[in-house]
Parts: sequence; structure tokens; C-alpha cells
Amino acid sequence: MSAFFRTVSQRLTHNAIQRLLLKRFALAAGTYALALLLLWLAYFTGHFPVSLRSVTVGSMLVVASQAALFAVFYSGANLRFGDPSLTEAQVLLGVCWQTWFIAHLDHARGVFLVFYMLILLFGLFHLSRKAFVRCAAIVFFSFSAITLWDGYHFQLPDPTLAALQVCVLLIVLLWLVLYARYVQASRQRMRQRRFALQAHQDTLRGMMRQLEDLVATDELTGLFNRRHFLRLASRELSAMQPDVKHGLALIDLDHFKRINDVHGHAAGDQVLQAFAGVATACLRDGDVLARYGGEEFVVLLPDCNADRLTSCCERLRLAFTDVQLIGLDVGNLSLSAGMTLLELDDDLDNALHRADQALYRAKRDGRNRCAAAWESVDA
Repeated sequence: MSAFFRTVSQRLTHNAIQRLLLKRFALAAGTYALALLLLWLAYFTGHFPVSLRSVTVGSMLVVASQAALFAVFYSGANLRFGDPSLTEAQVLLGVCWQTWFIAHLDHARGVFLVFYMLILLFGLFHLSRKAFVRCAAIVFFSFSAITLWDGYHFQLPDPTLAALQVCVLLIVLLWLVLYARYVQASRQRMRQRRFALQAHQDTLRGMMRQLEDLVATDELTGLFNRRHFLRLASRELSAMQPDVKHGLALIDLDHFKRINDVHGHAAGDQVLQAFAGVATACLRDGDVLARYGGEEFVVLLPDCNADRLTSCCERLRLAFTDVQLIGLDVGNLSLSAGMTLLELDDDLDNALHRADQALYRAKRDGRNRCAAAWESVDA
């Protein structure tokens, strides 16, 4: 069952990651759409001196590349890679298309250099430091190669302007690399602080659980204490369904004061711990056992009838009489129990009072016995 929930959790996590990656891809695809719009604008204004067929084929190839990327993300194939966002691949693809576009421009090259910056900004928060430097270097050498190629073939309209563009691009790229390094260092510090905060939160949760256990548990016997039992019993009462009854029993260890007086409090503590072990073994999962105070204990048996409650208390009584304490002879151990049943809309205090009266009757009739509240009512 735990493996099933772990699988479901992992699937939900992967789905959340995929939705986030698809949103990032949609942002990139929207940027491509704007770039294509500017491409056609440059063509119609005469700044992109290529044929209509070349512009159309180039636009279709851009759309096809984005459709292929969308298919990869939509199918989940991207999760097989070390970087499911495929950020570096998308950045390099964008650099290739931008370089092709700029290679066919003349005077407007400087205007469209800004798209190189947009492409690199897409990877600013997701690329590693080396990957970002690698992409920035590819941008610089791509644009420089275009400029040198055109200069070698004497196709530069203004060589000094082209050199200035290369220098501006170099400075901007250097600034972006330094800024990316600062951003990534800041993110690393934030990640470390988040991990440290998570560790502190886990520690605090553990301490809170320990405090809750201390508040709810009797230190000597390891059973629930009275306060926690009353809280649990009240919760069970409020959640009761019609035609369902709960069993309640108050248990008192017989002659416990004599054991303390004759053998000492250490012996009394050993007797209490022995009873806690025996009672825990006799009860089923879901039954509530608590130390009510001193040598008195209380048991709540959810979804129980009179026969089962009586059988449980008798089994516990007989098991306790068979207890042999190691290194200690306190005589025959025994207990007395007072039993009652809880019904819908019953009052917990009244039920405890009925069980206490039944316990008093068991003590009065000679101890080492179980008395039921309903027997006195029937009588």
C-alpha cells in the first residue's frame, strides 16, 4: 500500500513538473511568434532582402521545430533527460534561428541583436554556469562569424558600425555572464537556506511530536494518561453512530497500598508496569488503555457489546493473576473492574460514574472480580 501511494505521489509530482515545463515552453513559443511577426515586418519593409519563398520556408521550419518540441514535452519524453526542461537545447535552437535571421539582414542587424539577449535570458535561471557561458560564447562567435564572412566578401554596408556592433554584443554578453553568475550564486544561497529551514522545521516537528507524546503518555507505564484518555473518549463519543455501543471499564489493582507499604514504591512501580504489559497484550488494536490515576486504569473498547466487554475484562483479570514478578514476591496479584456500556448521546462523566459504582461494588464483594453497571440496573 505504501508503494502504491509513493507511486501516486511521484506521478502527481511528474504531472506538476510537466505542467510547469509546458508553461515555460508556451512562453518560448510566444516569443517565437513575436519574432516571426518581426521577421515578416522586416521583409515587407525591405530590410530582409530574401525571396518570399525563403521567408515562408523559414517560418514553416520555425513552426515545425516548435511543434516537435511540443510533442516531446506533451509525450513526457523530456523526463528521460537530465534536464527535463531541455533549456540548453531550446536556447541553442533559438540562437541558430536568430543567427540565420541576422545573416540575411543588412542595416537592421543592430536592431535585432536584442533577440540574442532574450534567448539567453530564457536560460538565465535554469542553465548551469558553464552552460550559460557556453551559450553566450556561441552567440558571440556566431554573430562575429557572420560579420567576418560579410567583411571578407566586402558585403558590409558600414564596417565600422559592424565592428561597433560586435563590441557592444561582447560587452553585453560579458555583463550577462557576470549577472548570471550573481543570480545563480544568490539562488544557491537561497536553496541552502531553504534546505536549512526545512531541516529546522523537521526538527521542530519531531520535537512537537515528542512533546505531544510526553503530554499524552504516562511516564511510568508508557500508557496514555488520564487527560489524553478523556480527549480520545470524547472524540469517540462524538463520532458514534446509531446502534453502536462502546465498552468502558475502570480497573483497580487490589491491595496496591499494602504492596507499596510492605515492599516499597519500587515494587509498586513494577506491579504497575507488569499490569500495563499484560493489559496491552490482552487488548486489540483500536482499544484504548490509559492510567487513570495511582493504581487505577481505564479501558475503552469501541464497537463493543456486554458479552465482549465482560470477556475482555475477565481475560485481563485472569492474565494478571498469573503474573510472576522477577526477583519480587508480593503474593497473589489481582484486580477488580467496573464495567459499563456507552450509547449514542451518552455523557462521558455519567458513564465513568457508572463504571466507578460498579468498581466499588466489585471491591465490596471481595475484590478479584468484574462487576457490570447493567447488572445493578437489572437487579
